Amino acid sequence: MVGKVYIVGAGPGKVDLLTLRALEVIKKADVILYDELIGEVTELLKETKAELISVGKRRGAHKFEQEEINRMMVELARSGKIVVRLKGGDPFVFGRGGEEAEFLAKEGVNFEYIPGISSAIAVPGNAGIPITYRGYDPAVVFITGQESRERLNWGALAKLNATIVVLMGLSNIDGICRNLVENGKDPETPVAVIEKGFSREERVVVGTLRDIVDKVKKQSITAPAIIVIGKVVELREILQKYQSR
Repeated sequence: MVGKVYIVGAGPGKVDLLTLRALEVIKKADVILYDELIGEVTELLKETKAELISVGKRRGAHKFEQEEINRMMVELARSGKIVVRLKGGDPFVFGRGGEEAEFLAKEGVNFEYIPGISSAIAVPGNAGIPITYRGYDPAVVFITGQESRERLNWGALAKLNATIVVLMGLSNIDGICRNLVENGKDPETPVAVIEKGFSREERVVVGTLRDIVDKVKKQSITAPAIIVIGKVVELREILQKYQSR
C-alpha cells in the first residue's frame, strides 16, 4: 500500500483561518511533519491521532536539514502513511514547498497541494495595511530577505512602482533599505515592520526607508516579522482606528 503526502498551508497562525480542506486532511493524517511558524495551529495538532514530528527551521537552528525532511516524507508515504507536511502561511510562498513537491514527484510519490493564507498578504492586512490600493502603486512584489546568493536586481526593484513585501528580512533590513535608496528609491518612502502578526505579541513600527532601521532597533523588534515598503503603509493611520482585530 502506498500512502500520500499533503503539502498544507497553515495560514498566518490562527486556527479559524485554516481552510476547511486543510483541517480535513490534518484530522485524517497518520503523520504530521510541522514547521514552527504555525501559531495556534500547534495546539490543534495535539487533538489529532497523528504522530507529530517537529521539523521547523529557524535561522541558525535546524532540527532537520531539508534533505532529511524530503527523505522522511518519501519513506513515510512508501510505508503506506497519510503524511501532512504542514507549513506556515502558504507552502509555495517562500516556504520551500515547491522544492518538496519537486522531490516527491521525482521519487514517484503522490502528493496534493493545499494552499494557505499567506502571511505576506494577511499580516499587513490585519495591521491595517492593504497591500494593494487603487490610488497607490499598481503592483506588488514579494521578496525574501534570506537569499542563499544575491540575485535581486535592486536597480529595477527600486524604480518599479510597486509595494514591496519582504518576508524573513528583519535581520537584513539595514541592507534592504540601503540597497533601495542607493538605487533611486525615495528615502521618505513609508515602511512598516510587523512583528509576530496575528499573535498577542504583535507590534507594528512605522517609519521611512531613512529611519525605519533605527526605529526597529529602539523597539527591539524580533523575528518573525514582515516588512512592507510603499505608500499603502499610510492607510494604517486611517484604518486601525476602526478595524476589528
